[in-house]
Amino acid sequence: MIKSPQFNIALVQTKLYWKDKVANLAMLEEKMWEIDNGVDLIILPEMFPTGFSMDAAELAEPMNLNICKWMRQMASQKNATIAGSAIIQVDGDYYNRLLWVSPDGMIQHYDKRHLFRMADEDQSFSAGDRLPIFELNGWKICPQVCYDLRFPIWSRNRMIDGKLAYDLIFYVASWPAARVSAWDALLPARAIENLAYSIGVNRVAEDGNGIMYNGHSAAYDFKGNSLEFLGEEEKISIITLDREALDSYREKFPAWMDSDNFSIQ
Repeated sequence: MIKSPQFNIALVQTKLYWKDKVANLAMLEEKMWEIDNGVDLIILPEMFPTGFSMDAAELAEPMNLNICKWMRQMASQKNATIAGSAIIQVDGDYYNRLLWVSPDGMIQHYDKRHLFRMADEDQSFSAGDRLPIFELNGWKICPQVCYDLRFPIWSRNRMIDGKLAYDLIFYVASWPAARVSAWDALLPARAIENLAYSIGVNRVAEDGNGIMYNGHSAAYDFKGNSLEFLGEEEKISIITLDREALDSYREKFPAWMDSDNFSIQ
C-alpha cells in the first residue's frame, strides 16, 4: 500500500451520559458532523456509549448490534475510520473492546489487556491476550486502552522483518483527574521510547460514580514534542501527522536498532 505523506486525525474529547447509549450516540453523531471531510481517523474515548461502568451484564452488547451498526454508519457517512471502546459480550464473557471500524464496514478490534483492578474491572471483564496492528493509508497503528498506558512492555515497538511494527500508538481513555499527572507524563514517554507518534483521547466531566475527568487529550511526535493539547473542556481537534518527518528521524536516530529482544508470556 502507498504510504500517505500526511495523516489527519480527529480527537474527540467529550462529556458522556451515564449508562445511556441512546443519548451518547446521538450526542457523538452531532459532534462528528462538525468534523470537516478529509479526516482519516476519528478517535472517541473509552466506553464512549456508556461511560466507564463495571455493570457489564447490564450494558454489554454482542458484536454487530447497535453500537457496531452506528459506528459502521458514521464511518461510511464521514468516509473515515472510527475508533473507540465499548462493552462487548462474547460467549458469556465481557470485554472492554476497542472497535476499529472502516468506511467499508469492516470491523477489527483490540480487547483491553490491563484491567483496572482498583475499580474491579478485572472482576467484571476478561482481559485480551492479542495486540493487533491496524493499517490505514499505509500507516501502521497500535491500539491501546487507558490503563495499558502504565505498561510499556506491552506497547513496545518491536522490529518485524527489520522494520518497526507501528508508526502511531493511541490510547482511548477514562483517566481520572486525580491521576492526570501520570497521563501527562506517560503519553510523551511512549512516543519517545517507541520512536512513534503518540495520541491519547480522554473524556471530561463527572461520571455516575462521582469520578471527575479533566481531559488532557493530547498528541506527541516521535521526539515527545507536543503537537496538540486539548485542555479540560469539551473539544474536537484535528491534527496532521507527517510521514516524512517520522521516517527522517528514524533514519538519523535509529535507536530502535539497539532495542532488546523479548517475548511476552
